[in-house]
Amino acid sequence: MTPKQISLVQESFRRVLPIAGPAAAMFYDRLFALDPAVRPLFARADMAEQGRKLMATLGHVIGALNAPESVMPAVRDLGRRHAGFGVQHAHYATVGAALLWTLEQGLGEAFTAEVREAWGAAYAAVSGAMMDASGKAA
Repeated sequence: MTPKQISLVQESFRRVLPIAGPAAAMFYDRLFALDPAVRPLFARADMAEQGRKLMATLGHVIGALNAPESVMPAVRDLGRRHAGFGVQHAHYATVGAALLWTLEQGLGEAFTAEVREAWGAAYAAVSGAMMDASGKAA
């Protein structure tokens, strides 16, 4: 990621924080609409708590984009844990689509093509590390 992309992701995420709860709910609603087969992965989850975890994790990773080496061990561990929950590599594309859709809804006109591209780059880096780690754990 370029420094400008990092800045765009961090700035846009700060704009999402005031609507974190509704944004997380929108994300999961969209995820389940795109791929109803992932819903059973959350059968025992308290979705409000799951949403808080999602936003906290996003915040942690996004905050460390300037020094990704500091967060990549945790990202890889997250990938291994997700594999243990039954997450498959194909699910990552659906999650990415749901994330970008949610950001577009939440940010409105501020979700420009440049911001979308920056988020795509960030998600590709994070999901790639998670998938790589989950593949090695399998």
